Amino acid sequence: MAEQDDVLQLIEDTGLAREDSSARKWKIAVIDDDAAVHDGTRFALSDYSLNGQGLEILSAYSAAEGRKLMREHPDIAAVLLDVIMETDIAGLELVEYIRSELKNETVRIILRTGQPGQAPERRVIVQYDINDYKAKTELTADKLFTSLTAALRSYQQLERMMQTRRGLEIIIDAASTLYDFKSMQRLAEGVLTQLASLLNVDCAGILVLRDDGSSSGADFSVLAGSGCYSRFIGTTSSKALDPDLRELVEAAFQRRKNEFADHRSVLYLRTGSGREVVVLLQAERPLSETDRSLVEIFSSRLSIAFDNVILYQQLQEANTQLEDRVAQRTRALMQANRRLSAQWLRLQRANGFKNEILGTVAHDLKNPLGVILGRTEMLKELIATAASEAGITAQIDHIRDATKRLTTMVDHLISDAMADAFDITIRREPVDVAALVNEVAEANQPLAMNKQQKVTVTAPTNLVTMCDADRIREAIDNLISNAVKYSPIGGKITVTAAREGDNTIVHVSDEGAGLSPEDLGRLFGRFQRLSAKPTAGESSTGLGLSILKRIIDMHGGQVTARSDGPGKGSTFTITLPATEMS
Repeated sequence: MAEQDDVLQLIEDTGLAREDSSARKWKIAVIDDDAAVHDGTRFALSDYSLNGQGLEILSAYSAAEGRKLMREHPDIAAVLLDVIMETDIAGLELVEYIRSELKNETVRIILRTGQPGQAPERRVIVQYDINDYKAKTELTADKLFTSLTAALRSYQQLERMMQTRRGLEIIIDAASTLYDFKSMQRLAEGVLTQLASLLNVDCAGILVLRDDGSSSGADFSVLAGSGCYSRFIGTTSSKALDPDLRELVEAAFQRRKNEFADHRSVLYLRTGSGREVVVLLQAERPLSETDRSLVEIFSSRLSIAFDNVILYQQLQEANTQLEDRVAQRTRALMQANRRLSAQWLRLQRANGFKNEILGTVAHDLKNPLGVILGRTEMLKELIATAASEAGITAQIDHIRDATKRLTTMVDHLISDAMADAFDITIRREPVDVAALVNEVAEANQPLAMNKQQKVTVTAPTNLVTMCDADRIREAIDNLISNAVKYSPIGGKITVTAAREGDNTIVHVSDEGAGLSPEDLGRLFGRFQRLSAKPTAGESSTGLGLSILKRIIDMHGGQVTARSDGPGKGSTFTITLPATEMS
């Protein structure tokens, strides 16, 4: 025991037991029921170092303790295991437990036995998943150093392979997950989450996007952040970042490649659509070469994921535009359908109007035609009997009067048909309404003289108004001819034109039979027969005033009638905007 105490004291004197606990060390387990083996192993490996890492030696003094130790420390790199402990095969059973039940395939197991014959080496090597088999007598300090170094290197390689496999599995799984994201922000959050899972370490991160990668001065936006960087989420200006963080991100955009430091790594990628992405990670530990390789592989796949999101967003925008165009086209079709329906109604009304016209023509033209035919027969008889010239002249006069009535009726029908035409338009131009009124009054003078009537016109010179000269002439002629028709023999007709404010006013007054209240209510309707009758037996179709109103309405004006009652004459007033309406 004194010697063992000396050994322990020697280990204490080396100071290795007081190494910095924060430094990473290789974990090895010594499982043996002989305490001296533990002490000797610690002494032999007291100054051991591999890749700058020392050893952390854990001890178990039975197979049962070994099971517990292996369960509690799955990161043990190597086990120095005695074969014979509680039983002759306790060590071999522990090997089976480690490999089969704990599923630990990376730990390196070195069997040590003091009685080689008890467990033949060849059978043990073949039957059990161990990595070395040594007799305690041959395992000198140098041999122990060599065997442990080989075991640790093998463990390190397996760990890298396992880490790589795990990382690749994560990358494959992440690819399917990241490619499903349809939102740029969700994708950015997923990238940070997957990187933390890939490195198997808690880390703070930030992901920024710059749309215009071709412009070095283009600003960028923060799409996602974790840990201490989460406060920058939603930042749309680089100036909102901390100066040191902004400097790192801007340097990454200029450098355009990945950079790995001790605890901080910066990833750069450029998408096929020209966007640039920078991911900054701050991890608790430096990234190993394997970590960096996995991160490089992972970042190389991100370009496709970001382009997928961009293409999806563009597709959504295209769909939205297409839906808008379809909606616009639908509205246009509905409007066209409404116009067609309106045109159909107008065609129906036009057809009804045509039927009314035909009925009116059939009825109103029959009488003058009958007069013409009758007078023609009478004229023929007079000629045959050599009647006097006066009788023949009288019959010719009757025929001429009937013909004039027919002509007048046809003119009214033509005017009405033109007023109802669907493509009728008003051609506005400067017109001297005063001159127009005088012209129309002069044209009606022969009819007025036949009835010994006097037509008086009062109008200032140069009364210019924006209107259609032909249509307004027709409207004024309608009023003056009606005044002549319904005024008594020797009656007086007064026509005045004047400017009142922004309007041009035309009044036509007569001393005729006047209008009853019933007449005023249906004055401008089609085919309306009024109570007043023409004073010289002139014919009337009942269309003139309806045509007049249509013409004035199309000019944006107004036509009104006023009468003090039957026998007191009437006054018709046309009001026209003097200038063209905007």
